Order: sequence, then C-alpha cells, then structure tokens
Amino acid sequence: MSRVTLRIIIVLAAASIIGIVTTQVYWVRKAFDLKENQFQRDVNTALQNVAVRLWEANRLPATSLNPVQQVSTNYYVVDINCPINVPMLELLLTAEFSKRNIADFEYGVYDCRELCMVGAVETAPMTRIPVSNNGPLTQWMPVPKEGYYFAIQFPNREANLVGQMGIWIFSSVVLLIVVIFFVYTLMVILRQRRLSEVQKDFINNMTHEFKTPISTIALSAGVLQDQRIVTQPDRLLSYATIIQNETQRLKQQVERVLHMARLEKKELGLKKEDVDVHDLLHEALHNIQPALQEKNGSVSLAMNAPLRTVRVDRLHLTNVFTNLLDNALKYCEEKPLISIVTRNQGDHVVIAIADNGIGIAPAHQKKIFDQFYRVPTGNIHNVKGFGLGLNYVRLMVEAHKGKVSVQSALGKGTEFTLSLSLSEKPRP
Repeated sequence: MSRVTLRIIIVLAAASIIGIVTTQVYWVRKAFDLKENQFQRDVNTALQNVAVRLWEANRLPATSLNPVQQVSTNYYVVDINCPINVPMLELLLTAEFSKRNIADFEYGVYDCRELCMVGAVETAPMTRIPVSNNGPLTQWMPVPKEGYYFAIQFPNREANLVGQMGIWIFSSVVLLIVVIFFVYTLMVILRQRRLSEVQKDFINNMTHEFKTPISTIALSAGVLQDQRIVTQPDRLLSYATIIQNETQRLKQQVERVLHMARLEKKELGLKKEDVDVHDLLHEALHNIQPALQEKNGSVSLAMNAPLRTVRVDRLHLTNVFTNLLDNALKYCEEKPLISIVTRNQGDHVVIAIADNGIGIAPAHQKKIFDQFYRVPTGNIHNVKGFGLGLNYVRLMVEAHKGKVSVQSALGKGTEFTLSLSLSEKPRP
C-alpha cells in the first residue's frame, strides 16, 4: 500500500468518524430535548390534577385555569389560594407522579396564615424544608406570592432524564466502542507499516553487511588457491589476515543478531560477577583500538569514581561500552575526540561517554534506542549497521537495573550517560 493511498484512507476514515460522532451527538441531544419537554408536560399535567383534587376537597371552584408556574428547570409553584392538607397533598403528588414514572421530588407548602413554609418536622420562612420524597434537603427559592401555594422541586431531574434514554446511551456506547476499535485498527495498520519498512531496511542493511565480508573472503580465498602464493609469504600472510578479520566481522554481526533474538525471547542468561567498571572501559577501548588508530582518534579519560565495583555480566557490559565507543568513531566526520568520565552519585557509578561527532537531532533522540531504528545521516552513506546497537545498549543496561540517557546537538557531538548500582555501598 502506497503512502498516498494510506493517507487518503486515513483522511476518509477520520472524516467518517467525525461525521458519525457529530450525527450521534445531534440525535442524542434532540432525544434529550424531547424527554425534557415530555417531563415538563407530565409535571404540569400532574400538578394541575393535584390542584383540581385539592379544590374539590375544599369544595371550592378552580381559581385559575393554569395554577402551575415553572420558576426554573426543576422548580414549580402551584397557586391554590385555599388551605392545604399536607398529608393529603403528599398522597396526591405521589399518586400523580407515580403514574408518569416521576420520582425523587421534594415539596413544601406556604401557609398564608403563618407566613411560612410548612413542613412535617419544622417550619421556617422560605428556607430548608425537610419534607421530601426520596430526595435530599435543598434550598427553596423565595416566591413573592400571597395566599396558599405549594412548591415542588426535582433535585435529580437531569439524572432521571438521562436514565430514561437507555437505548440512546446504549447506541452511544456501541458507537464509542466501534470508534475506538476503528482508531486502534488504524494505529495497528500504521505501526505494522512502519515495522515493515524498518524490517525491510534491516534486511537490506544485513544483506550489505554480510555480502561485503563474504565477497572479500571469497576473493582472498581465490588468491590463496594460486600455488605460486606459497613463494610470497608476506602476501600469503596479508590475505590470511584479511580472511581472519572478515570472518571475525561476520561473527560479530551474527552474534549481535542472535543476542537480540535471545533478548526478545528473554532467554539471555546473565552471568553476573563483581567487576571494576574501569577495567571494562579499558577492555572496550582495547576492542576499538584498531579503528581508533585508523582514524587518528584520541581518547581522554577522567576516571573520577573512587567506588566502581558493580555486579554485572562482564561480556555484555563490555559490549555496551564497545558499541557506544564504536558509534563515536563511525559517526564522526573529523578526527575523533572521545571523552570518558566516571563519577559516583549516591550508591551508583555514572559513566559518561562523549564525542565530537555529527550529533543527533532532538526529533530522533527518543527513537534511537528503538529496535532497527537508524538516524538518517545526511550525506554520510558509508556508515552501515542493523539499527540494533543502541537497542542492545538500552536492553542490557535495563537488564542490570541501570539507566541510560542521551544528550546531543547537531554538529556538536553526543554524550551517553549510564548509571549502574554499586556492589559496595558508600559509607555514610
């Protein structure tokens, strides 16, 4: 699938998701408005019926065609203008609201003779009314009226309305699941595409890394097959050395790939022992000595850590240092200048390896430890690799319960900092 096709699919998918979600939100809002209007009609009808029953109980004619006044979204006042029997009012309200599946209401009665709101437990002018039906106490709103009236409040109005929208809530949840699954599928496709590109690049790099030494070995072997070379000992030794070096190079590449495969399967057993970090650094420097001399590079050492014994796998930690030093040589356009500094920080030993190489852009610094990832090197095309070195460094350091970080600037070089726990704890 080409990049253009993939981008078109992503854009169309995003537009479809936005359209579907917008449509769903619109219809859910419309449904809520319908429920809200139905609720208001039901409340008005119920309260009018209660008012009529109260007038009949007092044998009075209706004093108003519409005695119900909606003060706010959840607060209603019913003007009766006749004495109100509180127990009877509660029975009538409960009956009328039950018919219409309305619950969680509070009520209060205003008695014009006492100029206060009447409740079953206490009375207080226009304040909290403890008389309620399955509802919490709330602050009653003052209504400037004369005569008798009762007020109704619905403290959980919105929750009740939402609870009646079961099918809409269910459809919204299903839609949300579909959208999440769709987005996750797109992310998986993008991730798989990236992995495919990375693996393709890895295979190309690996093919080149194997092809070059194999070709060199084949050419050298062809020369050695000439019987006349026996009379040329220097030439014989030179080609034998080439074969040995290229074989060692192949072995290192194969070992690196095998190490990563074992790490992925978590089958790489670490043979830990107490070692001196400075000794491991000197071993790593010895490993890169030929390449360092070839580039006329130099290394400055500042071994400042008085405590430097760590419990690690000697081979793997040496390989970590070797990888970092090897990168410092490979990614340098000038004469390599490498700095190694050690110091103690609490109960850790910190190793900083800095170079004067081409540096790493901030956009790539978070990705350099990913498997197969290789930083684009601009005009430098002779630097080959699998994109496994720094991933191996991170995995090995973390396997030893340590930390690794990087600081870099383009054109100014890179510094890798490793922190490892000490076997010998510092004295307080």
